[in-house]
Amino acid sequence: MATEHDRSDRRKGSIARELRRGSLELIVLHLLEPGEAYGYEIVTKLTRETDGALEVTDGTLYPVLYRLERAGFVAVRWDTPSRGVPRKYYQLTEAGRLELATLRNDWQAFADAMARLLAQGRPR
Repeated sequence: MATEHDRSDRRKGSIARELRRGSLELIVLHLLEPGEAYGYEIVTKLTRETDGALEVTDGTLYPVLYRLERAGFVAVRWDTPSRGVPRKYYQLTEAGRLELATLRNDWQAFADAMARLLAQGRPR
């Protein structure tokens, strides 16, 4: 039988998952801002730069990359080395840079609103 602690852990996991899902496009665009990268590089960079606090799997990342590509926010190119596997590199387009700026502004407005709300304390 599930305890209240188990239910609380599931809710926390669900909230964390939803926050991550809602911010993945911003994260990916941000990680591509300095230059092109292939999928595994993006996953590794995200894990490294957040000390493991934000991790995604290939199965989560690639649908986001495909959406960004369809929307025209990233361009792709294939590189086929003489040895090894072909890699698909992703790079921001001009539209992607504009979308990144918009998402950053939206995120900042959200974070500011949450900070104001949380600073007010808990209702009685």
